[in-house]
Amino acid sequence: MTTTTAPATTTDTGLRLKKLGQHIGARIEGLDLSGPLEEGTVSAIRAALNEHKALVFTDAGISSDAQQEAFAAHFGPLTTAHPTVTFHEGTPKTVLPVDSEESVANQWHTDVTFVINPPQISTLRAVVLPTYGGETLIANTAAAYKSLPRELQHLAQTLWAEHTNASDYIRPRTVQGEKEQQYQQAFVSQTFRTVHPVVRVHPLTGEKGLFIGAFAQRLRILGVSAHESADLLRLLQAHVTRPEHVVRVGWEPGQVVVFDNRITQHYAIDNYDRAPRKLNRITVAGDVPVGVHGQRSHSLEGDSSQYSPIVELP
Repeated sequence: MTTTTAPATTTDTGLRLKKLGQHIGARIEGLDLSGPLEEGTVSAIRAALNEHKALVFTDAGISSDAQQEAFAAHFGPLTTAHPTVTFHEGTPKTVLPVDSEESVANQWHTDVTFVINPPQISTLRAVVLPTYGGETLIANTAAAYKSLPRELQHLAQTLWAEHTNASDYIRPRTVQGEKEQQYQQAFVSQTFRTVHPVVRVHPLTGEKGLFIGAFAQRLRILGVSAHESADLLRLLQAHVTRPEHVVRVGWEPGQVVVFDNRITQHYAIDNYDRAPRKLNRITVAGDVPVGVHGQRSHSLEGDSSQYSPIVELP
């Protein structure tokens, strides 16, 4: 059996881009992100992100938190590290170390959906990598919505889900050490509850995506029991994580990954024997999600204004 490798193509704006899958993912080569970027380059990256949802930058040139901050800030105001988990001493307040000593994000989720305006973009930079494993899976939730039968699409458009940080994302039975316990306690030190549309309209592309994941704990439907609600969530979530909708990112030194948090979910594979693994995450502030019929998300509990400003576009 022979296989072929898709060649890298050069976009009209000069990005050297290689598609990684039919529905999601592209690798961008030969672009130094360590310094200021021209407006045209930023626009080209945004256009590529709109199309491919997740971008992998090889040899990006970013070697410090300050450089990662400057790169992320090209796309809008930054959030602080997290609504409840405090940033580490000696790191900028925008940086959340995703450290295997503290937590393992091996559940499908969209970042920080328990607040009123989750980040629009997440950036991850490889800092310490295990010798094997530790890949990140990223799924296209617009492709998931499109794969639903039309009748389920229409049903999903009417649904709203309550998202909370007091969720299955943090599971006490998986805690293995003191640092993990401290992280877990910090994560739920303040409760956030927000109601989001199950089908979210992307403000730039107009695409519809399933906006659920691990923080979505229950659907708010009149006349539907908690058991039926959970079954509906499981059904919709299964479409998000179909292999056809997913790209698998194998981490390399010097690599930066950027994904559109409004229309993706991701999962960190726990397959590296808990060897040291650290990625630094910086996120760009987002807008309030809007459903198919124009309704906006609303908060039930928790004030996230100190975590993130609300932006309208992009």
